[in-house]
Amino acid sequence: MIRVAMALSSLVRLLGVAALTFAAGASPAPAEVKKLSEEVIPYKGDTLPARTRPLLEVGPALLGTGPLDPGIELPTGAVWQPALWVFGQYRTAVDIYKNGDAPEVQEWANRLDLFANLRLSGTERVLIGLSPLRDGTRFSGYHRRPESQQGFDDEFSGEPTALFFEGEIGEIFPEADPFDTGGLDLGFTVGRQQLLFQEGLLINDTVDAVALTRDTVITRGLSVDTRLTALFGWGNIHRSDNRRDDEAQLFGAFTETDLRSSTVAADAIFVTGGNDAGAGTDGAFLGIGSTQRIGKLNTAFRLAQSIALDESSAAVDTGTLALAELSGDPLGNDDVLYLNGAWAAGRFTSAARDPLVGGPLGPVGILFASAGLGDYGVALNNRAEDVAAAALGYQMFFNEERTQVVAELGARVGTDGEQRDAAALGLRLQQALGDRYVVQLDGFVSREEARDVGYGARTEFLVRF
Repeated sequence: MIRVAMALSSLVRLLGVAALTFAAGASPAPAEVKKLSEEVIPYKGDTLPARTRPLLEVGPALLGTGPLDPGIELPTGAVWQPALWVFGQYRTAVDIYKNGDAPEVQEWANRLDLFANLRLSGTERVLIGLSPLRDGTRFSGYHRRPESQQGFDDEFSGEPTALFFEGEIGEIFPEADPFDTGGLDLGFTVGRQQLLFQEGLLINDTVDAVALTRDTVITRGLSVDTRLTALFGWGNIHRSDNRRDDEAQLFGAFTETDLRSSTVAADAIFVTGGNDAGAGTDGAFLGIGSTQRIGKLNTAFRLAQSIALDESSAAVDTGTLALAELSGDPLGNDDVLYLNGAWAAGRFTSAARDPLVGGPLGPVGILFASAGLGDYGVALNNRAEDVAAAALGYQMFFNEERTQVVAELGARVGTDGEQRDAAALGLRLQQALGDRYVVQLDGFVSREEARDVGYGARTEFLVRF
């Protein structure tokens, strides 16, 4: 086996050199690369802060210091330094929620997210994630719902929430391109993984997918750096009706370009799915976004379009959604003043959307964003159908940024006469305790046209380990 490995390594090395010689023609050979020094050089800055260890470490420490592990050299020439890191977070919350004419809900909900990261090298890893205290959108805990729907719920699940491998071809086969001139810096990933595109407007879901990324596509003569990604998803795809479509397939092409003053992303997606009560579920989805700083303002602008290729259905419809985000520090300190707005024409639907994240208007503000834990809903409806929405907020920091307070005023106004107008006022307090704990308090009051006053309050305790 050792001889076979040595032979394979030699063959890969010869092929790489031959390919580079062919590409370079009669150009001179690159200069010899010197070995890195093994001399230990002490850290010359201030004392490093204490490291917060994950739940479990096997092999090299996460963000540790000291000599590098020599690792294991593969027949391809790659050097892997295996390490296993287990980490996660536990969230528990007590809340009360009532909005519109819906009955009041009281609950104690729990969520545990565990991850095991097998780091093979700086670019290759295997990640598995579990969320054992929830089953879909149902969480373990005590729920007091209308009428007789109350008591303890044991919602356990062993289904992986993440399971994927990612790496880079040029790093796995370094001998094929020893001088990094052959364009083999191709990243890839395969498995169940979280996808987020256009800040979650187009896709915000955990999907079984395979993707290939070409990084650092340079345009000569211009300060432009582009990343191109092709993706195919075949499973665990949730549609806009909060239903998992086991027959759905997702095809996507994604680009992100760094310009001198902004970063521009342009994406195109096609989804074909199962039949929904006689209506089609095939759809096309387009998005373009730009993020930049204009003067003293941080800005982001996004435009997304969904197109039902057959009849409209709960899973897919035709609509346009525009999102604008502006923020800055008017007092010249760490505090942040922000103003976000969105406008939807028709009924915009996402290509893939996890039921826990709610509708596409979540990025507008905390009054529109889902808590992702229990039955606690949103203060303002986050579905994007013939509506204009806005949020004005101020985020303050205290106690060396270990305490933060956010006050927000939000509203949504229907643009077709069928959507109800609504407004809400919300407050959030977050306090860090030690290195691993956070206490969060949330509250809101809301009023929707022709409906009762809504309200909500929750206390959450979070532990990261």
